[in-house]
Amino acid sequence: MGWRLGVDIGGTFIDFCALDEDSGALRTLKVLTTPAEPGREVMEGLARLQAEHGLDPAAMTAFVHGTTVGINTVIQRKGAELALFATAGFEDVIELARLRMPDMYSMLCTRADPLAPRDRIFGIRGRILADGTEAEPLSAEDVRRAAALARERGAVGVVIAFLHAWRNPAHEQAAQAILRAEAPDLFVFGSAEVWPVIREYERTTTAVLNGYVHPRVDGYLARLGSALAERGVPATPMITKSNGGIMAASLGRTACVGMLLSGTASGVMGASFLARQAGVANALTLDIGGTSADVALVIEGEPQFGTGEMIGEFPLHVPSVSVTSIGDGGGSIAWVDGYGMLKVGPESAGSDPGPACYGRGGDRATITDAMAVCGFLGHTPLAYRSVGMDRGRAEAVVDRLARQLGRGVEETAEAVVDVAVSSMFAEVNKLIARYGVDLRDFTLMPFGGAGPMLGCLLARELGMARVMIPRRPGVVSALGGLIADVRSDFIRTLFLDVVPENLSAMQAALAELVAQAHRWLREEQRFGGTAAISLLAEMRYRGQSFELEAPVEPAWIERGELAALRDAFHRRHEAVYAFADAAAPVQLVNLRVVIAGATAPPDFPPEPRVAGAPVPERMVEVFHDGARRPMPLFLRDALHHGHAFVGPAIVAQEDSTACIPAGFAAHVDAFGNLHLEAAG
Repeated sequence: MGWRLGVDIGGTFIDFCALDEDSGALRTLKVLTTPAEPGREVMEGLARLQAEHGLDPAAMTAFVHGTTVGINTVIQRKGAELALFATAGFEDVIELARLRMPDMYSMLCTRADPLAPRDRIFGIRGRILADGTEAEPLSAEDVRRAAALARERGAVGVVIAFLHAWRNPAHEQAAQAILRAEAPDLFVFGSAEVWPVIREYERTTTAVLNGYVHPRVDGYLARLGSALAERGVPATPMITKSNGGIMAASLGRTACVGMLLSGTASGVMGASFLARQAGVANALTLDIGGTSADVALVIEGEPQFGTGEMIGEFPLHVPSVSVTSIGDGGGSIAWVDGYGMLKVGPESAGSDPGPACYGRGGDRATITDAMAVCGFLGHTPLAYRSVGMDRGRAEAVVDRLARQLGRGVEETAEAVVDVAVSSMFAEVNKLIARYGVDLRDFTLMPFGGAGPMLGCLLARELGMARVMIPRRPGVVSALGGLIADVRSDFIRTLFLDVVPENLSAMQAALAELVAQAHRWLREEQRFGGTAAISLLAEMRYRGQSFELEAPVEPAWIERGELAALRDAFHRRHEAVYAFADAAAPVQLVNLRVVIAGATAPPDFPPEPRVAGAPVPERMVEVFHDGARRPMPLFLRDALHHGHAFVGPAIVAQEDSTACIPAGFAAHVDAFGNLHLEAAG
C-alpha cells in the first residue's frame, strides 16, 4: 500500500489531497500557483507533503491532476497559431457559427474573434455527401498548396474539418496523411477523430479548440511527467476530464478538449461524493476560488451532464459535467466605473500579485481584502501558511475606493461583498430558471478557498434554508480526482428513424461503440478492474431541429425492443417540455456509450458523537450588516460530531474560512461536515 494523491490547480492556489492507503488518513495542502512556471508549484507541494506528512514519492500508487492550463489558454487567447482546412465553399463555418448573439440582453455585444483567423482558413476541393459517398475526390494539390500558405502565414498546426466527415472521414484522413508526409513540422487534427458528430459548426469549433490548446497542454503535461519521474513517482500520471472522469495524462496531450473543464468538473464530482456520504440528495454546489465562482446541480446524489458548456467565449460540444461560471472569486477586483457605481470583477488579482492583504504587491481592492477589512479574515494562518494577512494593506486599498464613493472604509468593504453576492444571486436565478428546479428542495454546498466565506451570504439572499460546508472545503476539487472513475465517451451519429427496418444498423453501431470503449479502457488506459457500460440516445421527433438525450438500456437495442427506446424519449420530452406525442415518429440522431472503470473511493469512518457545546477560540470584532459586533471564532479542528452553535460566527481552518450570519443554526455531522439551517 502507499499514497494516492489528487492535485487541482486553480487561479490562485494549487490544492493537494493525499490519501494514506494504510491508515485511511487524508493529508491536505495549498500552495500558491506560479503562472510564469506552470508545474513548479506541483513539485513544491510534493516537497512540502514529504517534509510535513512523510509522503514518500516512491510509494505513490496514484497521481491524479486537474489543471486549468487548457481553459486559461483559451480565455487568455495564448494558444497556437492555427490554420483550418474546410471543404471548398464552407470556409466561413466558424465565422457564421449559429447566428446567435452572445448576450441576448445586450444590443451592443460583439462576437468573439475566431481562434483561426480568416486568412488562415483554406477551402479544399473534394466532397463527401451526407450518406457517406464520394461526390468529388479530394484534391491533394489543394492540400499541399494550403499547407504552404499556412506555413507562410505563421501557422504551427492545422485542423481539418470537412463536410460530412462524421459519416465518412476518408477525406480528412487522406489530408492528414498528406500533411504528415509533406509538412511534418505542422501538427494536425481531424474533426472526426476529435468528436465525430453531425452539425458542421459544433464539430469544427470543438476540433479548433483541441488544436488551439494542444501545444501548451502538450508541453505542460510533458514537463509534468518528466518532473514526476525525476522525483521518483512510479504512478502513471492521470488527468481529470470534463466529463467527471480521469484518463492517462499522456492521452490528454492530444485529446485536449476532453480536459478543458478539468478542475471545475472534478470539484462537482468531489462535492457529489461528499453530499451522498452525508445523505444530501439534492445540492447546489458553489465552488469559489481566487478567480471565479462556479455552480452546478447535484440531483438525487448525481451530478448533471450536458454539452455546449462555454470555454471562455466558445462552446465546447463534448460531454461534460454541467458547470456554469456565475461570478466572482476571492481575488476579483473591485472598482468604480465612470458613473460612480461600484463594480466587482471580472478582472482578478490571481496569485501574482494576489489580494493586497497577502503582501505580495497587490495594490487594488479585492473581495478578500474587503472580508479582511470587515474582520472575517486574519485571525488564524491562511492557506497552510502559504500567504500572510496584512489588514493594514487591505484597509489602504479599500480606502481608495471609499474616497471615490464618499463612504467609510468598513461600509465600502461590506458594499464590495454585497455587490459580489448580488451578482451571484442574479446569475444563480437564471441557472435555476433554465433547469426548472425549486431551490427550497436543495442544500447549498459551498467549497473552494472562498466558498464558505461567501456561501452563507448567498444562501441568505436566495432564501435557501440549508447549507452544508464540507470538512475540508478548500480541497474538494483535489478530492474529486481521487474518487473519479477512469471514464470516456464514444459517440456515433446514426440519423435513423426508430423503426424495425433500421434495427440492424443500430445494433451494429452499438456493438462497435462498446468494442471501441473496451479497447480504450483495457489497451490505452491499461485498466484491469471492474468496468461499467451505460448508453445514452440523443433523439427527436422527426422535423425537430434539436435532439434530447435520454438514458437507455443497451439490451433494448440488442433485443430489438424499439418501443422501449421510443418510450424513453417520450418520457424525456414530457419532462422537459411538459408534453409528448406518442404517435409521432422518433429519430435516433446519436448513440453515446460511456465506459467507466471503477475507482475505489476513500473510506472515511464516522466520528463518535461528543457531548457538550463547542468552546470558541475567542471573540472577535466584525463589521457585519452595517454595524460592528462581536462574533465567536471557532477553530474547525475543535468542532466534532454532535457540536452545535448558532450564528453569527466565524469558523476558521487551514484551507478556508466560513462566515456564518445571524439566523443560521449549525451542527456537525459524523463526517465532520458543518450543516447550517436558517431559522423559520
